[in-house]
Amino acid sequence: MTNIRSVHRASPRSPFLLSALLAAAALLTWSSLAQAEGVAGLDEPGALLADERNTIDIVERYGPSVVAVNVTVRGEPVDPFAPFRDSLPPQFRDFFRLPEAPQTPQLRQGTGSGFVVDGAGRIVTNFHVVNAALEPGGVELRDGASIDVVFPSRDEPLAARVIGANPDYDLALLEVRDADELPDVPAIEFAHGGVRVGQKVVAIGNPFGLQSTVTTGIVSAIGRQFESIGRIEIEMIQTDAAINPGNSGGPLLDSSGRLIGINTAIVPGVGPGGQRGSLGIGFAVPAMLLEESLPLLEAGGLSGIAAAAQDPDRPRLGVTITTVEAFPASVREALALPEQGLVVTQVDPAGAAAEAGVSGPTFVATVDGREYPAGGDVVLSADGQPTERAEDLQRIVFEKGAGDVVRLELWRNGVTREVDVELRAPTVDD
Repeated sequence: MTNIRSVHRASPRSPFLLSALLAAAALLTWSSLAQAEGVAGLDEPGALLADERNTIDIVERYGPSVVAVNVTVRGEPVDPFAPFRDSLPPQFRDFFRLPEAPQTPQLRQGTGSGFVVDGAGRIVTNFHVVNAALEPGGVELRDGASIDVVFPSRDEPLAARVIGANPDYDLALLEVRDADELPDVPAIEFAHGGVRVGQKVVAIGNPFGLQSTVTTGIVSAIGRQFESIGRIEIEMIQTDAAINPGNSGGPLLDSSGRLIGINTAIVPGVGPGGQRGSLGIGFAVPAMLLEESLPLLEAGGLSGIAAAAQDPDRPRLGVTITTVEAFPASVREALALPEQGLVVTQVDPAGAAAEAGVSGPTFVATVDGREYPAGGDVVLSADGQPTERAEDLQRIVFEKGAGDVVRLELWRNGVTREVDVELRAPTVDD
């Protein structure tokens, strides 16, 4: 008893010492067992974290459905982004810039990714992946061009053709020419429900020609707006999953293996060797845009606003427009313009809009030394839908045929009114 009390008085921190000794003893015991048993169990599948197992399950099931898309064009070198370069956001232009073309025509090759989207084995990829191989304004292959796809389960490339494409959303639908050669792989299904910032994503693709590369990350943001390769502004999904050149057209999957996006572009970094790569800022076309476009892609040919704009026989309003936002704030204030809408800057006197009473500018306002059209109509809505961007009006018009009517809500000098414009195809004189 005396000895115990004297120890207690001499060392008031003894409970802490006792705890430390017990912990050390436990550690020594675990270490001895680990040495004796080789840390049993840590190398077994059951030791994988739940998130790791989830990723593995997704890749094992849907990885075989993701293909490499190879495009070859023989003849004059082609820059697939030439028609669209000015419409690309500035941060992407250098990334999509090809080396200076050689003087002698030669074989040009490019690679991307794609994935099986239905039971017939049809494959989705980006339009910009295959565009260089296509005839302008269509989906037929150019002379000397070819497209093939390579499945992970086989080394031989399979010849493919483009069924339909939508440049607005940078989408193209392919089919293998010989269906008997298709491997038996599952179609990647669409996710239904909202995409949430912070949710896990898995990207599978063919970066730098490295087939079946898998990266993971999260949804960093949604609704990132910039113009697509088809000059149409769409809302992209942003992700930090590593996406590199060659990933274009590959799937972005959720933790159920469902499709939430099609990997399309990145903000590139430049490595020591000059090679562009991922900075962890990638963008994907939302899967819902593919889902709504699929019937037209299956029908064949080019579809969407960009395609309709190339059709000389499309019905027209007969106006030239720009957005209210294109005017500086000082000009909008001086002209008392509405907060949103499309300013009519020119009206074809022989067009449908002029016949319905739509007016262009009546004078030119000079603000800070610059001239701006003023006094004309501002289109606030079309068929009851707000028109904040040019494509809002274009989409409504291009979905109609000659003889159909578009109801426009117009603003002029603080007064609003509605007019019905009967669309018509241009005449020879137009």
